Amino acid sequence: MNKFATILAGGGGTRFWPLSRQEIPKQLLNISGNDIMLNDTIERFKGIIPQENTVIVTNRSQAVLMESIMHSSVSKSNILIEPVARNTAASILFAALSIEKNHGDSLMVVLPSDHYITDEDQFRLTLDEACTVAMESDKIVTIGIKPTFPSTGYGYIAFNKNPISSKPVAVYEVAEFVEKPNFQKAQGYLSSGNYLWNSGIFIWKTSVIIDNFKRYLPRLYKTMLPIREFLGTEQEEDIINQVYPTLQNISIDYGILERSDDVVVLSGQFGWNDIGSWDALGSIFPPDESGNIIKANHLGIDTRNSIIYGNGRLIATIGVDGFIIADTGDALLICPKDKAQSVKEIVELLKENGMTEYI
Repeated sequence: MNKFATILAGGGGTRFWPLSRQEIPKQLLNISGNDIMLNDTIERFKGIIPQENTVIVTNRSQAVLMESIMHSSVSKSNILIEPVARNTAASILFAALSIEKNHGDSLMVVLPSDHYITDEDQFRLTLDEACTVAMESDKIVTIGIKPTFPSTGYGYIAFNKNPISSKPVAVYEVAEFVEKPNFQKAQGYLSSGNYLWNSGIFIWKTSVIIDNFKRYLPRLYKTMLPIREFLGTEQEEDIINQVYPTLQNISIDYGILERSDDVVVLSGQFGWNDIGSWDALGSIFPPDESGNIIKANHLGIDTRNSIIYGNGRLIATIGVDGFIIADTGDALLICPKDKAQSVKEIVELLKENGMTEYI
């Protein structure tokens, strides 16, 4: 069975504003110092999935730049462009129908484009095991991350502690997907031992996920069928432009994963981090002796536990403790680290005030 990777790369990375913008979101930025995050993602599954079997789902504003800087092994024809954002369920069905039409029933691995992983060998081993489970069953397979602290920034997966299978690896039935909890609940999840962080990595046969769409999201499936019919024809773009605005706006988690009885999880431990917001930079860069992460021309007095990012001009701080300061030339962000998740609200405020040049 052919294996394909589907990378969801259309997000705006709003919690990483002002560095991440609509046309150059964080997945197209080199944050780690290796390569842009999208290319890091493609390089990571080398040896498990042929890199030329990479399908990328993105939006129109990012597609041109993406074509010029993405991994050389990926064909431009494998970039699926959404004219409007309709959440992850539509993106995944778009990719599944495209893969199934062109290659028949195939194994499909869904990956976010903006994660950071330190132990890539262990990641490949876990991904290979998950592929085996998905190929040998008709299950929806996800990889959960064993939590290392009570995170309030990640979603969680509750699982039944008795594995339903132990070959090639322990596989657990998913009991529930849980949204980002408050700190007290997160502490309870950590101590219980049967919760994992939701990595957003999913593995399934295209036939399995399409059947789940038919069952749980029939309206979305039926509305999307004309796109499948016209893929590869001269009418493809026109049909996509007509159909996409009418699609249901729903996530794969709400639409299918939380409703299906056929979801299983493998536990992964490979140094996973969702670089979703500024405070996550600590997982990439070690702080200095004062607890600061500084990527800027900076001079500080009594400055501690802060993240300071600049674009060249001097940033001087005095008595700053636990702050994010991000300067990109045309915009400056200053906020407490514990408000990092709220940065996306600034982007919404910019939209409301018509200040689109900063988005």
